[in-house]
Amino acid sequence: MKFDIITIFPNVIQEYIDTGILRIAQEKELVDIQVHDLRKWTEDKHRKVDDTPYGGGPGMVMKIEPIYRAVQELETENSVVCITTPKGKKLTQEQMEDFSQKEDAHYIIICGRYEGVDQRVHEELVDIEFSIGGYILSGGELAALVFIDSVTRLLPGALGNIQSLEKESFTEGNKLDYPQYTKPEKFKNWKVPDVLLSGNHKKIEEWREKHSDIL
Repeated sequence: MKFDIITIFPNVIQEYIDTGILRIAQEKELVDIQVHDLRKWTEDKHRKVDDTPYGGGPGMVMKIEPIYRAVQELETENSVVCITTPKGKKLTQEQMEDFSQKEDAHYIIICGRYEGVDQRVHEELVDIEFSIGGYILSGGELAALVFIDSVTRLLPGALGNIQSLEKESFTEGNKLDYPQYTKPEKFKNWKVPDVLLSGNHKKIEEWREKHSDIL
């Protein structure tokens, strides 16, 4: 699986993908993650990626030309072009599982910024528009990382213990994970529930089921 991320802040993306599960998944060659500076595809001396909006209004709008050139250069037959936008469909765990099952998929992710992206990018270049929630971020880099992290950790071999996937939140519909505890057994006057120390696996499972939150 391959990810190409188009951004004007490549360092923000690079630092995260060089850490933790994403780093391990790349070392195992489960994923290929490439980060691209959108300014590479500008043609003016100032490497300009934005301009004022037609019709007036505050802020700046990301230009279509460099984004078009980037997609043209990176796109292959099996590419899926995505864009981060508050107007996009909110991502769900079910979607992440679908994305992760396309082993040879190539996801090109355009990170939005400023007041938005020229509408022609949305209409002519993009296959999927996605959001991570009903709020505004300074840019799409965080949303892109959420997408990549969530998909990658579902790939076989990305996590050391497959049970981590089977038992975690959202894997059973709208259920959240049960409370977790570790050593020490007692800290100040705060104790681990007795049932978790009992060794009775049936009672432990019943307790966990009872304390799993439902959305």
